[in-house]
Amino acid sequence: MAFEGLSDRLEAAFQRLKSKGSLTEHDVRDAMREVRLALLEADVNFKVAKDFTNTVTERAIGAQVMESLTPSQMVIKIVNEELTALMGGTQTYLTRAPHPPTVVMMCGLQGSGKTTHSAKIALSLKKKGHRPLLVACDIYRPAAIKQLQVVGEQAGVPVFEMGQTDPVTIAQEAIKLAKDQGYDYVFLDTAGRLHIDEELMNELKAVKANAHPHEILLVVDSMTGQDAVTVANGFNDALGIDGLVLTKLDGDTRGGAALSARAVTGKPIKFVGIGEKLEDLDVFHPDRMASRILGMGDMLSLIEKAEMAIDEKKARELEEKLRKNKFDMNDLLDQFEQVQKMGSIKDTLAMIPGINKQLKDVEVDERQFDRIRAIILSMTPKERENPDIINPSRKRRIAAGCGMQVEDVNRLLAQFKQMQKMFKQFGGKGGKRMSKSFKKNKKRR
Repeated sequence: MAFEGLSDRLEAAFQRLKSKGSLTEHDVRDAMREVRLALLEADVNFKVAKDFTNTVTERAIGAQVMESLTPSQMVIKIVNEELTALMGGTQTYLTRAPHPPTVVMMCGLQGSGKTTHSAKIALSLKKKGHRPLLVACDIYRPAAIKQLQVVGEQAGVPVFEMGQTDPVTIAQEAIKLAKDQGYDYVFLDTAGRLHIDEELMNELKAVKANAHPHEILLVVDSMTGQDAVTVANGFNDALGIDGLVLTKLDGDTRGGAALSARAVTGKPIKFVGIGEKLEDLDVFHPDRMASRILGMGDMLSLIEKAEMAIDEKKARELEEKLRKNKFDMNDLLDQFEQVQKMGSIKDTLAMIPGINKQLKDVEVDERQFDRIRAIILSMTPKERENPDIINPSRKRRIAAGCGMQVEDVNRLLAQFKQMQKMFKQFGGKGGKRMSKSFKKNKKRR
């Protein structure tokens, strides 16, 4: 996971500070030396790392910090504030045109994930009630138009294409169509290259000059490290980009691009790709990312994920069943499927403050959900509604049906009985709380 190495190094540096009752200037400078090395190892730009630690050091050796009752906590607070500032300070929203459609020009090198992330952003807008349109302006890469059509179909977002016609004409015709048919966002999926060249930039400049995009987003592969900053600078100098989309932030990457790109280009990170599925896209929150890097968790993002994944109607139905003690295997299956929508279990749990440290060396078997799902789906409708009727012969049939052992079926049934007992003790209070939380969140919106 991105930033894992950086988080470990920062935690070790701060642990040494916490072990001291009072801090000297020498202690702070030693800790900041460790922080700088941690940032450099995470592939953060050298100048960015140096400026960052200098700023933190200057603030940390002030009298207010050194004379406080908990100087180490004050230093960590300063690092958190400066990390947040380094990545942009506050969340930056996608531009919205005063008169639709809002035209968003997506650009980036070939293979950065531009086409997929055009569909990801379009899908996230569609879920909020917007009508996005995807436009195939990449006429060079083999199967580029087909790829956009495939991801567009998966997202349920229409795709406009004119084959191998001039990209400028395609963009102009798409915008006309959007105005006529009421699409409020238009995403221009432009061509990329293996590296920045004059021909590519001239074409992108022509599209910009004629399509007049309200927003130009640069899609950058986080795994390219320092090259990501070079690419961002090149596109920004030529086009004047408005924001960045970082992809593959879930992979085995050191994450330095996220910390460097904003500082070097002055352009905000607006979205981050955190997986291969179209739903795996997060709006970038600098403060939340800083908290996660420092091992403080990210409860706000966790709550938002839960709100998107959990169906309110089903939550009410579950509340009623819990109150009447009628929770069955169908409900258990439904709950597992909704939890899976939230993404990786380990990543989700890591958002809870304190849990991430406990899970550092724990391997979470994501396939366990699939095994449980297979067992439940091997049951008959009657067995799911009333697991008490499952006798030894039924257990053997269920195990054979899902390719598992009878012991696996027994384990699930035992766990289910424990859950039923727990719900009975609470008397449906958990369901009531769930329903109340949904009502509160709806009022906030």
